[in-house]
This record gives sequence, structure tokens and C-alpha cells, in this order.
Amino acid sequence: MNKPAPIVAELGRPETPEETAARKAESSRAYRASQNVRSLVAALIVTLAVVAVIVFAVPRGEPASAPRVDLPGIAADVESTMDRPVIVPELGTFWRVNKAELTSGSTVVWDVTLAPKDEDERGFIKFAQAFDADSSWAPQRLNGTAPTDTVTIDGREWDVYEPGDAGAKQNVTYAIGTQAGSDYVLLYGSRSADSTAELAASLTSQIDSLSEAE
Repeated sequence: MNKPAPIVAELGRPETPEETAARKAESSRAYRASQNVRSLVAALIVTLAVVAVIVFAVPRGEPASAPRVDLPGIAADVESTMDRPVIVPELGTFWRVNKAELTSGSTVVWDVTLAPKDEDERGFIKFAQAFDADSSWAPQRLNGTAPTDTVTIDGREWDVYEPGDAGAKQNVTYAIGTQAGSDYVLLYGSRSADSTAELAASLTSQIDSLSEAE
């Protein structure tokens, strides 16, 4: 004998075949939905794990440092090219060289850009030795600024330039220049007058040597 169909409590009677089929279909749909959610969560966890490995486990290395400028070597090449001595700024423990080159033009110039080594120090000073030039050359570098005063540094007289608005575009706020034999030496940049004077004083012996060689 066939076993009678169980009575469903919610219905108070046995399920019809159609109701049984619908119940089983809904159960299957709910199961598949739960499996899809589990699969999605598992995939997300795997993805996060891969990202974590890439971020934390892969060697990243340090940023490449800027190439060192060989100031003495470049200066020697310039002396050979020009067949005459050039002034080489003394870096000491304070300065580093950002750039050193021979600039051609109507006046050939030995250019060196200096900046403090300490990252907490701000500003820069550009050194320029203009060959066979005098103070009339300086305004070409200072957007037409003429000297407004003089200052004596280590027994040598320097012209003082205050570019003001004329130097704002190049961030040049102060400059001094002096004759070194047949050449004109200019220091200009965004450092203070005292800092610029200290650099100028360190050049005195070389400037004197050029002057005495004339």
C-alpha cells in the first residue's frame, strides 16, 4: 500500500503535486543563491590576499638618487676648452652642486648652480664667471637690474644688485658681483645677503689669483 502523503501544518492538508514541485524549486533557488554569495565572498577574499602580497611582499627598492655632479672634473674640461683658469666654488659641508656647465653666447659663461645639502635649508645661489666681461654684463642675467650699492667682503668690493620684481620670475632676490681680472663674477639667487656673502668670501683667494694674473 502507498503511504499517505503527510499533512502540511501550514495547509492543514497534504501538498498537491504542484505545490510540492514549487516548494522544491524554491528550495533549489535559495540554495543556489546562497552558493553564489559564498563564491563571491571567497573570490573577494582571494583578491584581497593577492593585493596584500603585491603591496607587502614584493621588493620595492629605494628611489634612484640624482646623479652626482663632478664639479672638479667639469671645471677641468672648461679650463681646457677655454685655455684659461676658472673659479671652482668650495662646497664644504653646506653646499651641493645641482648643475655645472659652460654656457655659450655673445659672452661665454662658466655657470654653477649651488643649493644647500640640508633639506631644511631653502634657496639657491648661482655662480657665474663671465669671460672677458665687466659689470655691464650682469644686467643680462638679472633682467636689466643695475647695481644699487657696493659691499666689502673679505677686503674686496662687490657690486650689490636687488632685482625685486625683475627677478621674481627666476626667484632671484639678491645678487652681488665683482671683477676678477678680465672676467666678471656674479653670485645671484634666493639666499640671504649673509649667506651670499659667506660664499663670496670663500672665493676671495681664487678671485685674487685671477686679478693678479692680469
